[in-house]
Amino acid sequence: MTTDRLRKALAATPAWPWLEEALAAAADRPDSAVRSFAAAGRRAGRAELADAPGWTADEAARTLLLAALPPGQVTAYYEHGDADEKRAVLKALPLLNAGTDAVPLLQDAIRTNDARLLAAALGPYARHLDQPSWRQAVLKCVFMGVPLDAVHDLDRRADAELAAMLAAFAAERAAAGRPMPADAAALLHRLTSEET
Repeated sequence: MTTDRLRKALAATPAWPWLEEALAAAADRPDSAVRSFAAAGRRAGRAELADAPGWTADEAARTLLLAALPPGQVTAYYEHGDADEKRAVLKALPLLNAGTDAVPLLQDAIRTNDARLLAAALGPYARHLDQPSWRQAVLKCVFMGVPLDAVHDLDRRADAELAAMLAAFAAERAAAGRPMPADAAALLHRLTSEET
């Protein structure tokens, strides 16, 4: 996804005139974006964007607002946001010039019990997570029932240590008479097959 694609998707919606005005205001007075960012759910709506699969109108609007701000302001929008606003920030990170500065936001989202934040934290920006943190986050997805297709780059990053963690978790589940989620069982099978 790119900001240009989000912009084009939003330009076809009734929210575009409001957002265009909000973006112009943010360019002149960055502090004005705070109000627009909070209002995006109401003003842009929460409908899925047909031309930006996996994105809602409010997430796309918030991403464009963040992209219009000077670098370094993303953290405040996450820290002071509600769950929808935090999720939008997490989804926006790969499209912003954040470098590794926003990794603490991922770590915070991974510590929560909000499945939507966890899934958003494991998007493309998660490439900045070190391997042990990433493995723990994947295991938490399995524990919380977050589908593993939300984990960006899973096939490339999954390794023998993740397989061992999944095997231990599967054994715990079996001892409790509970099945392993199908996608996690498939991943474990693939990883153990590759080892042999």
